[in-house]
Amino acid sequence: MQKTRVRRAGALLVGLALIAVACGDDEKTTETTAAAETTAAPETTEGAPETTEMAPETTEMAMGGDLEGFKGTTPLTPLGDEFKQRLLEVNPDLVDFNYAAEGYDLTMIIALAAAKAGTDGIAYASEIQGITRDGEKCTDFASCMAIIDAGGDPDYDGYAGPITLNGVGDPMEASYGVLTMGADNRIDDSQTYYLPAAASSDADVPPVAVEGDRAGDGVLKIGTLLPVTGSLAFLGPPEIAGVDLAIKEINEAGGVLGKPVELVEGDSGDTPEFANQTVDRLLGENVDAIVGAAASGISLSVIDKITGAGVVQFSPANTSDRLTTYPDKGLYFRVAPPDLLQGAAIAKLVADDGATNVAIIARNDAYGTGLAEVVQKTLEDAGITVSVVKIYEPDAGTFDAEVSEMAAASPDAVVVIGFEESSKILRTMVENGIGPHDVMTYGCDGNIGNGLGESYDAEG
Repeated sequence: MQKTRVRRAGALLVGLALIAVACGDDEKTTETTAAAETTAAPETTEGAPETTEMAPETTEMAMGGDLEGFKGTTPLTPLGDEFKQRLLEVNPDLVDFNYAAEGYDLTMIIALAAAKAGTDGIAYASEIQGITRDGEKCTDFASCMAIIDAGGDPDYDGYAGPITLNGVGDPMEASYGVLTMGADNRIDDSQTYYLPAAASSDADVPPVAVEGDRAGDGVLKIGTLLPVTGSLAFLGPPEIAGVDLAIKEINEAGGVLGKPVELVEGDSGDTPEFANQTVDRLLGENVDAIVGAAASGISLSVIDKITGAGVVQFSPANTSDRLTTYPDKGLYFRVAPPDLLQGAAIAKLVADDGATNVAIIARNDAYGTGLAEVVQKTLEDAGITVSVVKIYEPDAGTFDAEVSEMAAASPDAVVVIGFEESSKILRTMVENGIGPHDVMTYGCDGNIGNGLGESYDAEG
């Protein structure tokens, strides 16, 4: 019988009172910066982590780069220097680490699931959820394999934090880094802090049955569908480095099923047509899993083809809520939390900074419209006015009309939900007197990063 995913109403709740912006909670979190000395995977805690201190209060910004003070959220835990150094060894040119841990961890989970199942065929998909929960804790491939070899059940926690997947392949826990641009239009690590989040127990639904009978050939082969080109290309290098590092370390530890794991690289690009061509090539090379895409819209355009072939699709960065209920034959998984959590995190930042009149501008795709809807609803539920919501076409040449309408509403905060084109939007906002030096300005995982600053500076 075909089973489809069912999301319980109100199932996802955000820890740390992220959704409780209406309750006047005055406690915020302050954590170590992204350069903190953390070499081991974080310890698992029961329930949503507690916060201790408040994030720095908003103050009048000193004039610097145009983007100074631009603040955004991205799924992120404190990444230790030792892990960053290992990533730099596989790609010395990395300038960001966004989603590197997620790419690393999901590759480890795929390999461990195949080892536990004893096959690279479709049957290993049934082991993926179990690798992340309800077993004996382990934080690296060798120690997890030792548990498997002894007949036990590993519970892998990695660099992306405590990983617990529910029955529809969504994470039950998350950590958001709050990143802030400094005077040089680059991320100021000294201002980074973290907001943990968790789903409610209602979200912990039973596993969806895996459908299909694809056999393996004894060699675990992983393909990537990650952005080498296009508007999310800035996310590609860290995601790819995470996958590369994981495969390197898995093979150094003996591989899977007695053989080295093989990698077939592919570019997701920006369009469904391009991504489908890449998927056709990867499936033609008999991959057992496809890592990606980074963009939810791209994943939705290829998911039927991938899962229809009996192949696992595992994304490091998809956040669209549509993927929670998608009928994926039990073969789609992600490490990044759904937009319901990130939307509430962004809304909490805006509310805690004292905004009363907010404008939202978001790209017209599954990611942009879904996240904008959650941000708007959470703010309005907290009694904060959302005066303008502008949905734009990502390939538009200019954004003058959208920004002019926002400026006319005289907002005291603007939320920008987009990808690389956000640099053009922000430049237009600066020209219209509603840039980060004029009003509080917030971003999201699709645009917050050093790549945004580089694009902005290049356009100046």
